[in-house]
Amino acid sequence: MKAYRASLLYFDPVSEGQAHARFESDGLLVVGPDVRGVHVVQAVGAYQQLRDQYVGVSTTHFPGRILAPGFVDMHVHYPQTNVIGSPADGLLPWLENHTFPEEQRFEAPDYCADAASFFVDELLRNGVTTALTFATSHPESVHALFSAAQRSHLRLMTGLCLMDRNAPAQVLNRSTNDSSADATEQSLIVSEALIQRWHGKGRLGYAITPRFAPSCSDAQLAGAGVLAAKYPEVWIQSHVAENKDEIAWARRLFPHSRSYLATYADFGLMRPRSVYAHCIHFDDDDRALMRDTGAAAAVCPTSNLFLGSGFFDYAGADRVGCSYGLASDVGGGTSFSPFHTMLAAYYVAREGQSKQGLSLTPQQLWWQHTAGAAQAMGLDGVVGNLLPGCEADFVVLNPQATPLLARKTARAANLDELLFAMVVLGDDRLIERTVISQSDAPIQQRTDGR
Repeated sequence: MKAYRASLLYFDPVSEGQAHARFESDGLLVVGPDVRGVHVVQAVGAYQQLRDQYVGVSTTHFPGRILAPGFVDMHVHYPQTNVIGSPADGLLPWLENHTFPEEQRFEAPDYCADAASFFVDELLRNGVTTALTFATSHPESVHALFSAAQRSHLRLMTGLCLMDRNAPAQVLNRSTNDSSADATEQSLIVSEALIQRWHGKGRLGYAITPRFAPSCSDAQLAGAGVLAAKYPEVWIQSHVAENKDEIAWARRLFPHSRSYLATYADFGLMRPRSVYAHCIHFDDDDRALMRDTGAAAAVCPTSNLFLGSGFFDYAGADRVGCSYGLASDVGGGTSFSPFHTMLAAYYVAREGQSKQGLSLTPQQLWWQHTAGAAQAMGLDGVVGNLLPGCEADFVVLNPQATPLLARKTARAANLDELLFAMVVLGDDRLIERTVISQSDAPIQQRTDGR
């Protein structure tokens, strides 16, 4: 058992869509192994109230620091790390000119391994301890990412990217020389083999991953739906309603579905633990379909701003009861930093809902990237919080990380002012350490001297 003394930020257990943060200026976080050997929170609260119960427990003191839940990224592309910051006129040209050429390189195992190691390190450096992640259509890319995550004890979900049409041949699913199955059938066979190899191994989870409906044939989507029914504990991830040209394309390809989103439901791909990125151009019927099936939206504000895709409708989602959380979407998104993502979400809500005057509170923003995102992904009470029983993933925040941040946080009159200062002025320098809930996992620390 270990204990950590510092200021503490965590969330009350609340109903979906709400956020209420707790803050202990002098707190104690006690962690210890559960029956699996994973370190979970044993106690959390004020230091003065808990200290006598844990006399003799080794305690690490972080004066002037804040311990907060590790961030949850609901949608990020590890093969697009090198694509971040690439100029394009919009989503489809960006895919054609930058993304697909880069993803072709992931057929090479060495290239995958190098990219996966860097990607995992970058997540941890930015305080992300749980991520739902895209790989490529190459099995090598999936093995490399799971292996890198396993070494770091990161909680990560990924899967073979399913795409058997409407993309360059080098990034489509392929049949193997020693198999009589065609590429579509082979992609489903490989997906099931990967589920059996990786899902539930430590903190790893598999995600059935149609890239997006236009890149998949009816047969491939139907096969993915069969897998989703056979393995209800795995995740499903894809994209939907990001861009109006993409929507028109999907409607031409699937004219019998009520909407682009409904295409996924028609193939059995909407249920709890299904996450759809973007969800911008929705009507209330789409939002109700998300709500009624238990699916969730991954809101990707830096990506949507960068590619000019549109604004997520927070008011509409809340009105209907659609579940959502935040995501970086690197490399369409412009940063791994949760602080950049939270700030962009604030901009999106203000701009997209200007007629309604919607302004997300700092607690709402933080909740969307921690406990709220975990809840949307079916991991409520597992990650994204520091309540007893949660896996003990947390970040050590230094609110004096930069001169301007130190000046601003020192003047914070309440919790919202403190949180908002970190959202607006924070970046990777604010994350002093990232701690993973494994007894044998090293504490990730900054190595650049800042």
